[in-house]
Amino acid sequence: MVKSNSLNEKLTAAEMGKLWATYMGNSMSIRVLTYYLLHTEDKDIKKVLNDALQLSESMVKEIEKIFIQEDFPIPLGFGEQDVNLSAPRLFADEFYLYYLKYAGKAGLSLYSIAIPIVIREDVKEFFSYCLNSTKKLLFEVNNVLNMKGLLIKATTIPTPEKVKFIKENNYLNGFLGEVRNLHSLEIAHLFDNIENDITSKALLIGFSQVAKNEKVKDFFIKGRNITNKHIENCSKKLHKDHLPSPSFLDHLVSTSTDSPFSDKLMVFHKIDMFSMKVRSYANSLSVNGRKDLATMYSRF
Repeated sequence: MVKSNSLNEKLTAAEMGKLWATYMGNSMSIRVLTYYLLHTEDKDIKKVLNDALQLSESMVKEIEKIFIQEDFPIPLGFGEQDVNLSAPRLFADEFYLYYLKYAGKAGLSLYSIAIPIVIREDVKEFFSYCLNSTKKLLFEVNNVLNMKGLLIKATTIPTPEKVKFIKENNYLNGFLGEVRNLHSLEIAHLFDNIENDITSKALLIGFSQVAKNEKVKDFFIKGRNITNKHIENCSKKLHKDHLPSPSFLDHLVSTSTDSPFSDKLMVFHKIDMFSMKVRSYANSLSVNGRKDLATMYSRF
């Protein structure tokens, strides 16, 4: 997959950083997905999980090759000590599909940002592989979700009759005066943020049940409560325009209190995903045109 570097160029700081982040994230994913596979009954979902696991394993191996070639220390990722494979089921089979979509979006964000800033040929080819493979995996996840009637789709809206230009500043109104309906990009990002957050909340519910350290448990509970508020606020914006919002996934979490993962792994996982939320909210802020949405995303 990755060719040797004939020019013998040293890794840049950007290449080191993105390779490290990719290694750590996929090192974690290997442990999480290995546990999920032990508690999956649906054969279609099991296949997608297995494909995701193989992808994470291939990424970790390729990064190790590059680091060994450069005499770069292999990062201390996550190992067998960070997963308890004998722990009972924590999530329902359907949750794994939503989880893979959630994690896949985080991967796409990381790899797409890496593409324009990495220079070495082998590193460029590696991140191109990561991007294309993750895109393919997400298509597979959506296909299985759709096949099982579980795919959450953004709402449809009327097709515009003609091109219109904005002529008045009241287009930006959100609090006072005449407030226009949401435009399609605003709807898309509200929907996407809710979809991310309902998966995040379910994960936080599960993690808060099984965390051993009280400070870690409190961290997850705080994250769960913040995430719930974000879901409610984004949903209200859609409902005000009589548009539907995705439903919670809380019911897909079991009542188990036996932890399948180390506290270290779970904290790393949520910090990694919280960073994706920051990027997602910033992206939403950049394409919206109403002051109330700008204020909301800034607060988030």
